[in-house]
Amino acid sequence: MKILMICTEKLPVPPVRGGAIQTYISGVLPHLSKHHDITVLGTDDPSLPDQETVDGIHYVRVPGKIFEIYREGVIRYVESNSFDLIHIFNRPRLVIPVRKAAPHSKITLSMHNDMFNAEKIDSEEATAALEEVSGIVTVSDYVGNVIRQLYPQASSKIRTIYSGVDIERFLPGSHPKMQKKRKEIRKANGLEGKTVLLFAGRLSRNKGVDKLVRALPELSKKFKDLALVIVGSNWFSQNNITDYVAYVRALAKKLPVPVITTGFVAPDEIQNWFAAADLFACTSQWQEPLARVHYEAMAAGLPIVTTARGGNPEVIHSGENGLVVENPEDPKDFVAKISRILSDKSLMKKMGERGRELAVSQYQWDRVASEILEVWSQANHAIPTSDTEQENTEKTSANEVKHKKDKESEYEAKHKKDKESEPEDKIKYTILDVDGETVRKSIWYSKHYKRSHDNRHTRRRHKRSSHSYSNRRTHRRKKRRGRGDSTSRRRRDS
Repeated sequence: MKILMICTEKLPVPPVRGGAIQTYISGVLPHLSKHHDITVLGTDDPSLPDQETVDGIHYVRVPGKIFEIYREGVIRYVESNSFDLIHIFNRPRLVIPVRKAAPHSKITLSMHNDMFNAEKIDSEEATAALEEVSGIVTVSDYVGNVIRQLYPQASSKIRTIYSGVDIERFLPGSHPKMQKKRKEIRKANGLEGKTVLLFAGRLSRNKGVDKLVRALPELSKKFKDLALVIVGSNWFSQNNITDYVAYVRALAKKLPVPVITTGFVAPDEIQNWFAAADLFACTSQWQEPLARVHYEAMAAGLPIVTTARGGNPEVIHSGENGLVVENPEDPKDFVAKISRILSDKSLMKKMGERGRELAVSQYQWDRVASEILEVWSQANHAIPTSDTEQENTEKTSANEVKHKKDKESEYEAKHKKDKESEPEDKIKYTILDVDGETVRKSIWYSKHYKRSHDNRHTRRRHKRSSHSYSNRRTHRRKKRRGRGDSTSRRRRDS
């Protein structure tokens, strides 16, 4: 199929400036493009051309950053191109405009957070959008359940497909490929001999890294040589000093343990910081869909402490690959869970190994792509469900029927005209191209040709016989006449 994947307006694809959705798309593209002709439509970026084709995948970039501006560029492109299926990422508000621009295309939707909430989309528009889509992919059960609660009629279309990770890039620090990098980072940042706790994500109140910073004084009393690394900035690829960033840094300066703040780290380098760490902590305070850093931490062989918020606990097998903080507002809960892991080195090691096993067995990109292909296949063979799609299908069928009837009427009219123009006494002949053997074996030949042929043969034979008989009679008369003359002379002489 010819498929268009529409990204969000915030960040470009490939993820040169980071982004979970952008990373997701880049992860599955190599696998999806083996089966379909893929075009990725996303926002423009100074570092990327407006159009390019890489490894058989077409990239088109239009002005973005602001939704209304981006929507206009998306619609213009969709109107001027044809696709069998259009897959929209995390923007249900694009569904109706895209349907109007592409009335015959199947539409599927990927939801990476709760964009169906009332403050994000009007209920009437949401209902109309849900009617138009053939399938909805969610990154967690949490996201799917939110949609089901708001719009129960969409339940049958929803399917959870957990995200993936590049297990060849995110490797444990003990792996031969990462040992050198781990040593370099730890040495360059004064982390040698330390037990390093890692946070990776945006620096915002809903991400809650300040709770982890406030847990460090108590943790430092129990465990010596602790250190904290905070990877990330206020926004993707930006290092602005917001009030919250300033607050976190101020807290860190008062601590007796070292705190390293890296600012924004390029997506192609972030795996090195995972390899340099010993434990990963996700401190989300909001109902997070499911942060992809969990997959990266598992692939890097790190035990995980996360929060009971949104979909985050869905990938944690408690006591096997990590622990869940039930009250993330309280730093003491982080102290308790982190202490449990750090106090048992054997458990810490087993959790890291189990996380790596899960990443390898369940969370690779080829599995994600395989499930997306199933959704696309089902959508392609689905019966139109929305009024708009049904109407377009009916119009197409009606046009096809009308075209067929017009052709038949045209043929009948021409045939009638030809028939009327023929003279009444005109004799029609049909010439058949057949061989002699076929003719001789035919019924017609046996009944007509053969009989007339035999008659002609009989007449010729009879004619020949009659001619021969006549000749014989003439010959005998002559012969008798000759004998008679001789006899008569003898009689007269006597």
